[in-house]
Amino acid sequence: MKVTYVIDSNREGQRIDNFLFANLKGVPKSLIYRLLRTGKIRINGRRVKQTHRLAADDSVSVPELRTAQDHAPVISDDVKSTIQSSILYEDEALLVVNKPAGMAVHPGNRVSFGVIEVLRASRPNAAFLELVHRLDRHTSGCLLVAKNKRMLDDLHAALREREIHKEYLALVKGRWDHGEKKILEPLRRKNEKSERAASDRSFGRYKSAVSHFSPLQVFAEVSLMKIRIHTGRTHQIRIHAAEAGFPVAGDQKYGDFSFNRRCRKNGLRRMFLHASKVAFQCRSTGAKYAIKAPMGVELTDYLDSLACESPPQDITIKSIELEAENGA
Repeated sequence: MKVTYVIDSNREGQRIDNFLFANLKGVPKSLIYRLLRTGKIRINGRRVKQTHRLAADDSVSVPELRTAQDHAPVISDDVKSTIQSSILYEDEALLVVNKPAGMAVHPGNRVSFGVIEVLRASRPNAAFLELVHRLDRHTSGCLLVAKNKRMLDDLHAALREREIHKEYLALVKGRWDHGEKKILEPLRRKNEKSERAASDRSFGRYKSAVSHFSPLQVFAEVSLMKIRIHTGRTHQIRIHAAEAGFPVAGDQKYGDFSFNRRCRKNGLRRMFLHASKVAFQCRSTGAKYAIKAPMGVELTDYLDSLACESPPQDITIKSIELEAENGA
């Protein structure tokens, strides 16, 4: 038996392999490529290469396969309601969610579903819902979801050209006295054993990473920072903060574990990292977007408790630039 997909305008221009990856969840990519190569998957009755781009009203014929949808996870109404109530902005092309901390953006190890699966389960008639970018599971805040391919392509191009303004709020260990600091510390590529940078930056194993740290409030032992990132490397802020000697509170991978225990004892039950703002101009329409995500009550309450114990100090801004050896 075969399954037939009819392409609508939202998928027009998408590569056939990417279309199949999105619709055949759980099917190995190697099998999909083999089915394309042997002509078992056809478009309008014809063989096509993996790079073929779809057109509206194309008919894609696929052999019946076992996919992740065959054993899809059960998503409770409470989880759907949580994500629905977290939507910050929506129009015909874009949806922005204030992602809760602790929820992944997509399935992974020991995680059966993420935000995108919840949205798709809540909107079974939606023709197109795709993540524009990712956030760490334990980071909260602005998460962009495209509702059509045009917006997805626009935002991916904007990300590549670093045209999207992204701001984060983080509580870090220590009294920050560096004013504004730009950190240009390259990070390892994803396939390396560790994301941390090292002295040997040969063979293109490292990617440039740029973060701007600015203090907002400095307490007795911790500092609240605004962080702007110009690149979106894996764990970028967490690594840069740790490399600068100011690890993020609650960071279980790169942080200070004794400091994390003290924070937890004082009421901080999560990593204090929040994607607070995203701003950009849509390339195809010229529309300007600026969306802010408020911090959750668990973070604001913790800040209030810090202010009660030790009022924040006045901040004198000075500009410092920290560059890695051999450049970024």
